[in-house]
Amino acid sequence: MHRPAFSVKITQMTELPQKKLLQEFEPIFYPKSIAVVGVSQNMLKPGSFWFKTIVDAGFDGNIYPVNPRGGEFLGFRVYRSLREIPEPVDYVIVSIPRESVPSLLDDCAANKVKAVHFFTAGFSELGDSSGHKLEEELVEKAREGGFRIIGPNCIGIYSPESKVPYGPGGKAGKVGSVGFISQSGGIGEKLIELGIARGINYSKGISFGNGIDLDSPDFMEYMAADPKISVIGAYLEGTRNGRRLFNTMKAIARVKPLIVWKAGRTDVGAAAAMSHTGSLASSPAFWSAALKQCGAIEVHGVEELADTLLIFQQLKHYKGSGNGVAVVGGMADGGGGISVSASDACAELGLNIPPLTTRTRQGLTNLLGQVGSILRNPVDVSQSGSNPSIIKEALKLIFADPSIDLAIIQIDTGVLLKYLPWEALQALNTVFTDLRSSQDKPIVIVSPPGVAEAERLEMEQALTQASIPVFPTMERAAKAIMNLSQYSHFQTTLGN
Repeated sequence: MHRPAFSVKITQMTELPQKKLLQEFEPIFYPKSIAVVGVSQNMLKPGSFWFKTIVDAGFDGNIYPVNPRGGEFLGFRVYRSLREIPEPVDYVIVSIPRESVPSLLDDCAANKVKAVHFFTAGFSELGDSSGHKLEEELVEKAREGGFRIIGPNCIGIYSPESKVPYGPGGKAGKVGSVGFISQSGGIGEKLIELGIARGINYSKGISFGNGIDLDSPDFMEYMAADPKISVIGAYLEGTRNGRRLFNTMKAIARVKPLIVWKAGRTDVGAAAAMSHTGSLASSPAFWSAALKQCGAIEVHGVEELADTLLIFQQLKHYKGSGNGVAVVGGMADGGGGISVSASDACAELGLNIPPLTTRTRQGLTNLLGQVGSILRNPVDVSQSGSNPSIIKEALKLIFADPSIDLAIIQIDTGVLLKYLPWEALQALNTVFTDLRSSQDKPIVIVSPPGVAEAERLEMEQALTQASIPVFPTMERAAKAIMNLSQYSHFQTTLGN
């Protein structure tokens, strides 16, 4: 029989049901065998490209191409149907016309398949009765056959640890602690792209499309139970069971950060969501209020979602309220204007930029001098002469200030390279990474793109590896910090 959605309150989950939940999803995220239905000799077809992508990624389980014509593909025997495969298959990827899908599910039952992922589209998102009827038929066959369905109309799983890339042509990035759930395949792809570029390392991801069987609450519950995942991001267009979704989010947010981007907030967007994944949307005000009540963090856009996942990954042990932020600029030329505008950006988003204590200001005066310096907070260190040793001492004084919980440091690689050799910039980076490892208060870097993009990216990668999050603008850094602080405040209200 079809396994029911495993709906246990995460806060009350004992070791036994948690273990059962992890076992239920093991064939999905840790498959020992994969079959791709829809492989042909045409490499431009999704099924063929997908099969090659999995092989190239180094998947070390058994992989089976399936096509009624049989033959051979990339040195692999092509099976005419799932019934011919000599072992039960954990995970089946389907890329065939929707008319052929019902009979395929009979083959899945005969093979004792564990999970079927439909890349195939053309179901309820079309808005006609035939699509809805076909989805109902698929679910009924899954119940009878004892397997689960992912999709239809989706890209399915991303599991770097299992060397399963995300879709045709995808790459398996570094294994990390971030999980994502996306109703859209394209948004999932963008999250992975941003992750590879910015050092967001995923444990697992899923695009679930129409979600006719396994839906967003199922994947949320699994990721909440998974000890390898520390923060969960979600892109949602709607839901088939609002009460269950919100109860699930409320339970999960108590134990793990849950970052949610709800799309389809306008009439135009809601109509697009209906034609994309067949999702019904509620009003933006309803979603915002519900997410706040659940303790989930609401974001608006893929960049803010990625920014927030990055800061939670890098600063996962941060427990500060965010009410004591130091802003530091002027690594090379005068940083007064930048510091003042940066402070406005932080204050407008709700961060507090407290004045430094008299003792800290006196220490900075002795180090940097009085003339030409801003030492109250924001702090302009341009009087340091760009000397890494002096900048390090100034930052140590700032971090020692009891009113400071976190420091945002603005660096502009293009400007710095006008005045300094590349080695000096590398020395500055070393100052930041050394401070990150030698004291508990987090460092956030703002590094705007510019004329020296290759050098900027090299510096960013070194900082990311040292668990220092890097953002392109002060506004995005401040918003991510506020989201982090919001969750910290929520945990405090729970007594965690």
